[in-house]
Amino acid sequence: MDARTGEVIYAQNADTRLHPASLTKMMTLYIAFQAIQRGEITLDTDVTVTRNAASEPPSKLGLKAGQKIKLRYLLRAAAVKSANDAATAIGEAIGGSEEAFATRMNRTAAAMGMTNTTFKNANGLTQDGHLSTARDMSVLGRHVIYDFPQYYNLFSRRTADAGIAEVRHTNRRFLDSYPGADGIKTGFTNAAGFNLVASAQRGQERIIATVFGGTSTAQRNGKIKELMDMGFAKAPASATLNRPEPPAAAPAPAPAAAAALMASNTGPATNGGAGKTVRVSGRVTRSLRPEARPMQAAPAVDLAVDTDMINSVLAEAVQVAAVAPGAIAAPGSIQPQAPEVVTRISTSGGRHWGVNVGRYNSRYDAEKVLLRVALNEMSTLDGAVRRVTQNARGFDANFMGLTREGADLACRRLQARNQSCFMIGSEG
Repeated sequence: MDARTGEVIYAQNADTRLHPASLTKMMTLYIAFQAIQRGEITLDTDVTVTRNAASEPPSKLGLKAGQKIKLRYLLRAAAVKSANDAATAIGEAIGGSEEAFATRMNRTAAAMGMTNTTFKNANGLTQDGHLSTARDMSVLGRHVIYDFPQYYNLFSRRTADAGIAEVRHTNRRFLDSYPGADGIKTGFTNAAGFNLVASAQRGQERIIATVFGGTSTAQRNGKIKELMDMGFAKAPASATLNRPEPPAAAPAPAPAAAAALMASNTGPATNGGAGKTVRVSGRVTRSLRPEARPMQAAPAVDLAVDTDMINSVLAEAVQVAAVAPGAIAAPGSIQPQAPEVVTRISTSGGRHWGVNVGRYNSRYDAEKVLLRVALNEMSTLDGAVRRVTQNARGFDANFMGLTREGADLACRRLQARNQSCFMIGSEG
């Protein structure tokens, strides 16, 4: 699929209903991002792990019943390690129960046009009737990319701090071997085989490819690479970005139901001394927590983008900047050749972030785009350094020397103009 337009380039058995396995977690995470955006929950909410979540089989983070853990760590564990216990804990925290959360998953899938998908749980473990298709999962992947770009980096992190453990990505082989790959999600069960929804971006082009029922990791990744290569070969070099329409908000619960849902997430509700847990599914329409003081707390988008966000593109840019122009450095052989790069991009005040606005065939093309973008976005890119970095696959057009907030704002404004853009950062 051409991610920019949603046009299917090639399909085979795309509407066959099969077991999605952990591809399911894309929807679990999508709804979590949606719930954060709508004020139902925050990244710093302490989620109490239920016995049901703790008892899920591997892959798992190792949660214990009764344990409290911040939502941000559950998101990382579900996206990076594909932890089943984390996914179930997310669903129960947002929906009140896994069954209620599955109802919300199905409602959201229907609103996205996923006409052949039925979810029964939040993690994708095999369950009668829990089925989807390659086409539907590609549609979901496209929504993940364009509806929540501020969280999309989760799907390309090689490692992540999940609070109680450092977790490693289940899709490292593909991410490390395919140029431009930046996600999205693997899935495996005995019933499903080896599944993968993958995405890669090169310059202005972004391709999504989905495979169900692979016979091994290597066979599945090989098929995905074939599809990706076909996509990049057939997709037009430029296309007008046609973002998918985000699904409509879920119906708001009655005030009493919202209060009961809150009670179920914070502990037993007592009446006359008799403890009783009340669980009512539904969406809270406003945050019941005090609102953050203006200009004190960082924007919500920054809470998910922390020090382990390093983008592979930045690694390429740093390596190329450190060697002679046009050279390709072997691992461990980088010899600094351009110290002025370090002095011009100050890390003081957190200005060690940047944005990439595409990869081009020549330095001239990259510089031309940088100049045009700079003129169009003078207010948000003021003080940024225009930087063209060459690597084996072309010339990356970057603006460096931004704060994290500035880089995020710049990308949002550029994407609204249909300009390809993603943040690149450093642990500084």
